Amino acid sequence: MSFADTVTGLGARALRTRGLVRAPILIYRAGLGFLFGGRLLMMQHRGRTSGAARYVVLEVVDHPAADEYVIVSGFGTRAQWYRNIEAEPAVRIWVGLRRGVPAGATAMSETESAAALDHYIQEHPKAWENLRAVIERATGAPVGTLPMVRLRLRG
Repeated sequence: MSFADTVTGLGARALRTRGLVRAPILIYRAGLGFLFGGRLLMMQHRGRTSGAARYVVLEVVDHPAADEYVIVSGFGTRAQWYRNIEAEPAVRIWVGLRRGVPAGATAMSETESAAALDHYIQEHPKAWENLRAVIERATGAPVGTLPMVRLRLRG
């Protein structure tokens, strides 16, 4: 087993380990989210059944405008946060020095998602190579077009 395979396996296991996936939320809640710069953001969304506030930290795929971010669902449309924002698109985000900013979440079309992914791959080829391998190992399926969500800040 190569070093890359070991790292991919550890990354896939981390994605399936709730405590590790949720650890960055504690960093954001402590007011230290700026340490991640603009590469990650924390999003507060509402549970589609419970209505309770839920939090997730996601990678920013693109930042095409000052009031706009594009995020990706590595686990597809079955991810809980993705299903929740389909039911209730009003969210809050923490990114960089911004904290709890209201935003609207809109699922992008497959064509828009494919274009955004192509742009990400061109801008971050090594990160994509690693991320793709981890997602494929974690989900057990090859990565096709991943669903993307556009977040537009409000106010």
